[in-house]
Amino acid sequence: MSSGITGILTDRAPTPAGHYTQAVVSGAHVFVSGQLPIRADGRPLDDDGFEAQARQAIQNMLEVVRAAGSSPQQIVKVTAYIVGIANWARFNAVYASMLPDACPARSVVPVAELHHGYLVEIDAIAVREP
Repeated sequence: MSSGITGILTDRAPTPAGHYTQAVVSGAHVFVSGQLPIRADGRPLDDDGFEAQARQAIQNMLEVVRAAGSSPQQIVKVTAYIVGIANWARFNAVYASMLPDACPARSVVPVAELHHGYLVEIDAIAVREP
C-alpha cells in the first residue's frame, strides 16, 4: 500500500480470494471491500437460504469494520447487492436486526446473479479516528 493507505486483514472474516484486501484505511475513512456470505474459516454455511447468507455477509462486513478500528455506529454508507428484488424485504429485516442502532446511508441493488451463486454481497464506508 502507498503512504497513508493501510490494508486491513482480519481472521474474523474470509481471506480475500483475489487481488484485493478486506478493507483499506485512508485517514479517517475505512473502505470495506464487498463481503460475500462465506464463513471466516471458509466452511460452508449450515443453511444457504437468503437470510442466512445475508446474516453472514453483514457479519463479515462488521468484523472488517471493527478490525479497521471503527464500529457499526461509524458506518456512513452501505451498498448491498442482492439477487432478486423479491429478497429486498428479507434483506431489510436481517439488516435492521443486525444494525439496530446504526442507520447509515444505504443502497440496495437487485442483481441477476453474484459470483459462485451467492445471493448477497455487501460493502461499506465507515469513519474512524485517524
